Amino acid sequence: MSDQMHALTPPMTTISSATTQTLTPDVAVIGGGSGGLTTAAVMASFGVPVVLIEKHKMGGDCLNVGCVPSKAILAAAKHAHAITEGEKFGVFAKGTKGKPFDVDFGRVHDHIHEVIGQIEPNDSVERFEGLGVTVLGGEARFTGPNEVQVGNTTVRARRIVVATGSRPAVPPIPGLETVDYLTNEVVFDRTELPDHLIIIGGGPIGLELAQAHRRLGAKVTVLEGFRILGREDREAAELVKQHLTAEGVDLHEFAKVVEVAKDGDGEKAGVRVIVEKGEGDAAERIEISGSHLLVAAGRAVNVEGLDLEKAGIDYDRRGIKVDAGMRTSNTKVYAIGDVAGGLQFTHVAGYHGALISRNILFRLPIKQNATILPKTTYTDPEVASVGATEAELEGRDDIRILRWPFHENDRAIAERTTSGFIKVFTTKRGKILGAVVVGPKAGEIIALWGLAVSKGMKVSDITGWVAAYPTLSEVGRRAAVEYYKGATDNPTLRKVITFLQRFG
Repeated sequence: MSDQMHALTPPMTTISSATTQTLTPDVAVIGGGSGGLTTAAVMASFGVPVVLIEKHKMGGDCLNVGCVPSKAILAAAKHAHAITEGEKFGVFAKGTKGKPFDVDFGRVHDHIHEVIGQIEPNDSVERFEGLGVTVLGGEARFTGPNEVQVGNTTVRARRIVVATGSRPAVPPIPGLETVDYLTNEVVFDRTELPDHLIIIGGGPIGLELAQAHRRLGAKVTVLEGFRILGREDREAAELVKQHLTAEGVDLHEFAKVVEVAKDGDGEKAGVRVIVEKGEGDAAERIEISGSHLLVAAGRAVNVEGLDLEKAGIDYDRRGIKVDAGMRTSNTKVYAIGDVAGGLQFTHVAGYHGALISRNILFRLPIKQNATILPKTTYTDPEVASVGATEAELEGRDDIRILRWPFHENDRAIAERTTSGFIKVFTTKRGKILGAVVVGPKAGEIIALWGLAVSKGMKVSDITGWVAAYPTLSEVGRRAAVEYYKGATDNPTLRKVITFLQRFG
């Protein structure tokens, strides 16, 4: 492995000036990811002068090293897995040397970067310049409450938006600095499949990449200090765990990584990980050797080098502190997306960008509503949720839990993807508070329930909706119908029906 494996690729060239200049736009945006791009595009569409500053690649982590490439490799892995499942459908395929299929990982790499390339123009410098945005390439640092410096350019704006995102967090593990390790920033540049990939971290990123690499033929071990998908519904997370284990992913929960070291010498040297499982006298140490190490142990916000103190902006290791309207302690400055310390998803950053644009443009009061923000982990089965969780509602006596399994869904049966369920949380009066889906296309199915939560809809609104047959979305409607289970046995209702029957 290269000793540069965990270094960032060089920043792309954007517009900058070698001469000293001062720009005075109405709005300055620091960061060209989802939140920054959304804000800049909205400003420009209303003819507001806006400067967008990006020090690395337009599109941010999502396009270049996050959401897009991870879903691309998952798509490749899905096709590989489909081959192994083909015999159920009467479809047979064989690879060489008795393998069920062969993988050209170089072509997988090309596929990932072709997908990035097709989406890239939407986030490009050229597109945003065409919209009327002034794009500066370089690092921004505050020099005052409403002023930032980018190279030789001073940008003085009425409002400034910080949308610098986050990066992979690197835990303080002894010996980690002595080995070449991967993060999501570089793993998609590989053209060869790892022989044995050890992953530190059992969250969404770790598990998605674990399943993708396992399905493509690598041996995979996941080491998680607590429970996998620790922020997800426990029943849903356990189902994902069962599937990954069945596919051959070696999962270790409550496994503390205490040391990392090289395994062997030269370019072909692998990695050796020492793990402690259990506590006290019952604790045991195990040693796991692999060819490659991937660190997926959370995210760290990008605040370094911004000189936030010079603008009077409060922050800590979790991010920039903001109020409900995404304003910082400096009321001229907003912080959105990952750097604001909340949910770290591309669509959340986009939501923030659209939200603050209303306030900047029209002075409308705004307030972030975290309950309407969905989240999805794109393993197979997928896990998606929105609104209140079962854990948050535990102990309340006015809650009903409605559920329906995929094995009772005709489309799932036809496609042999019957593992999973939907759970919907409502009040006893039928108001929808939240939902969780684990199963095929959960990320698509949750969209309806996100609308239901955001609009304060009731179960009756869902039962009055008609889903096309046969679709996976029917699981939601069937769960909603469960709200009325038992109504046919209601003696008062039966008396009303009997009475009406007498009138023909």
